[in-house]
Amino acid sequence: MKKRIIVGATGASGMPVLVKCLELIREQREMESYLIMSESAKLTLVQETEMTPEQVGNLADVVLEERDIGARPASGSFQTEGMLIVPCSMKTVAGIHSGYGENLILRAADVTVKEHRTLVLAARETPLSGIHLRNLQELSMLPGVRIIPPMMTFYHRPQTIDEMVYHVAARLVEPFGIEAKEYRRWNGW
Repeated sequence: MKKRIIVGATGASGMPVLVKCLELIREQREMESYLIMSESAKLTLVQETEMTPEQVGNLADVVLEERDIGARPASGSFQTEGMLIVPCSMKTVAGIHSGYGENLILRAADVTVKEHRTLVLAARETPLSGIHLRNLQELSMLPGVRIIPPMMTFYHRPQTIDEMVYHVAARLVEPFGIEAKEYRRWNGW
């Protein structure tokens, strides 16, 4: 059986990173992705890329609808390696923080937390308010939760935006045991 990763996408900015994460997961023969895109994510995707939601869905192994609260990822008995939410809006952070499982993204995240599986949040907002910081800080204290904002780095000397996107995506999938081929780690001085 392949290892499963649930990938949620919300309406925050960062859709090129979502696409790259799905591509990196797809390169792993032993893994499969379950994609859940919010309606806001679909709108943002069209603004930020030349892709349609259907094209992004083709990068995943399984596509689920946000409103399908009875889908398999809504149950702890559905075995997964965990969940990645990229990009992760502050609305979604607040929903996870409060245990508000109103849709499949929030319910799957709630299940991931209660089952102590890896939950990676590509938290996307700037500037961050005190409320955002409090929610993120409290979530970071839970077992398995990792807050990995899609921040730019320069130590690997990126020449293009695509190289920056790749680097961020590689960092986001790393907690699931995925070593991106072209990921360049910090080597020190």
